[in-house]
Amino acid sequence: MIGGVSLSELAARVGQTPFYAYDRRLLRERVRMLRHVLPKEMKLHFAMKANPMPAVLGLMVGLVDGVDVASAGELKLALDAGADPKEISFAGPGKQASELRQAVAARVLINVESFRELPLLASISSDLGMPARVAVRVNPDFEIKGSGMKMGGGPKQFGVDAEKVPEYLQAIKKYGLTFEGFHLFAGSQNLRAKALCEAQEKSYELALRLAQHAPSSIRSLNLGGGFGIPYFPGELPLDLEPISVNLARLQARAKQDFPEAVLVIELGRYLVGEAGIYVARIIDKKISRNHVYLVADGGLHHHLSASGNFGQVIRKNYPVTIGSKVNHAVTERVSVVGPLCTPLDLLADQMDLPKAESGDLVVVFQSGAYGASASPQGFLSHPHCIEVLV
Repeated sequence: MIGGVSLSELAARVGQTPFYAYDRRLLRERVRMLRHVLPKEMKLHFAMKANPMPAVLGLMVGLVDGVDVASAGELKLALDAGADPKEISFAGPGKQASELRQAVAARVLINVESFRELPLLASISSDLGMPARVAVRVNPDFEIKGSGMKMGGGPKQFGVDAEKVPEYLQAIKKYGLTFEGFHLFAGSQNLRAKALCEAQEKSYELALRLAQHAPSSIRSLNLGGGFGIPYFPGELPLDLEPISVNLARLQARAKQDFPEAVLVIELGRYLVGEAGIYVARIIDKKISRNHVYLVADGGLHHHLSASGNFGQVIRKNYPVTIGSKVNHAVTERVSVVGPLCTPLDLLADQMDLPKAESGDLVVVFQSGAYGASASPQGFLSHPHCIEVLV
């Protein structure tokens, strides 16, 4: 069942496989749960790169406080979905001049990540007659421990090295840009509450030091996110209790240290990842030297992360089942592969699954984030998949 609809009924309703299905009830529940955990004064932003499907985005815009975009294309989607431009921030290490112009015209907050952006923004601001709203995205001088993907600390293409930020702040004043604050994002997909709390505390302290060089008071302090979800055997859900306590403490401090600032937590995967499934249909069952292969009509071209080719160092299976035979007791060890002419097209490797035949539906769980939009759907020219919100 997803969204109160049985899988077979939903597949018939969609009209074809493969497809992604997202459960609006689970999306609402996740935001509601986070509202209970986060301090009331703290804002919750959705990093829409995790799932930019328009219907999902439209739902999320009505639930969260703001949206973080990473391209002019995402900016258009966010505006079309009704997001408040005052609560949209734009990050990315390679913003085109045309994208910066669109962002200034839309009056969204631009996270500066290169010195190249400053004179461009000054010129655009002068041309349009409106000062650019900017924050500095900081590359911290520390790494977040236990992150699946490190996006801060050491040399990085993201943000401004912490030691260079004072120079950028002087330039922002020189160019007459409207400075609003800092954006700090150290890493993603972290299941260790202690590590996340440590990263939040270090980010806060770093912002406090850098604020001494700011041309104006801090109005926005984005502490990033990094909240992970469990994908693999042995992984446990993130314990939010210590994070809640820690953020409440930082929020209380901010009333003294940054009296004009709003603190922001930016989440993507944690908001949408567990609310989605990927569904493909078995089109063939074949045995090669005593090993069973279930050949499906979908694979890595639709779901690159489940195939293990989206950052996994050692491939592990996402949670997978035969959706049309969930309650069947008879299992067999199989590999679920896609239709592509590459051995990388693998959705499940030697898993014990309910015994399946051609026509059965394969379900990949934890598929609400970095799915369709993060996959090479043009690879080998197979049809694109469908996405639905249920």
